Amino acid sequence: MPHTSLHGLPFYYEQAGQGPDVLVLNGSGSDMRITPNIMQSPLTSHFKVTSFDPRGLGQSAKPEDGYTMAAYADDAAALLDALDIESAMVLGISFGGMVGQELAIRHSARVSRAALFCTTAGGKGGASYPLHELANLPEADLWPMSLKLNDSRIDDAYIAANPEVVEAARQRNDLSAYAHEPNWALGRAGQLAARAAHNCWDRLAQIDCPIWLAGGKYDAIATPKTMQNMATQIPQAKLDFYEGGHLFMVQDGKVFPDLIAFFKEGIQ
Repeated sequence: MPHTSLHGLPFYYEQAGQGPDVLVLNGSGSDMRITPNIMQSPLTSHFKVTSFDPRGLGQSAKPEDGYTMAAYADDAAALLDALDIESAMVLGISFGGMVGQELAIRHSARVSRAALFCTTAGGKGGASYPLHELANLPEADLWPMSLKLNDSRIDDAYIAANPEVVEAARQRNDLSAYAHEPNWALGRAGQLAARAAHNCWDRLAQIDCPIWLAGGKYDAIATPKTMQNMATQIPQAKLDFYEGGHLFMVQDGKVFPDLIAFFKEGIQ
């Protein structure tokens, strides 16, 4: 699959489908080698979908430095340049929603509308759960904690009664096969540091395109309250909540039809 050079660094990207352009910005720790992913979603039946491994992750460059939210947004804009995409509709998921905020502020002409899912603005509006604090947890504690953060309906009793759920989560997110790659740990740590420092709160009013904020009712990472706060600051924002937690996109079957409808509203 293709690579392109952005700012002198190689970035891995994929494209699928036909139609208006949709750029997908993925979440923390994402790696397009892990499937299924957004490229196998219903979006590709309606749009030309582009997604990529951000700096520090997957098959993209893992530089020694440059892990800031502004850099991630500038990388996304540079990818649009490299692919001759003048502007795109954007789907930003979790960390990708933070990048999407920066992209819409720093490169407003490149974003015609954006769906920002399970994400937060930081600052006075509140931040997402500090995932970097989980980095040093032993694996026996990491996956139960991750499950409870992803969906607040999950508690210790549920985990004790359903150990297979913990094992399934571990296997689904197992990237150990790639841990030998140069700067693998550095890139992941850099992304978490950028995530922790994210603060668009005072600049949200600069976003001048339609924004759809959506989250899960039981998300303990990007909580409903922080998303409600965010919606008050963006002039053209609407906000919806779905049945599920941080993974509401795969928990509630209404999400993709609604997402497709939102993007189709923006087609001239």
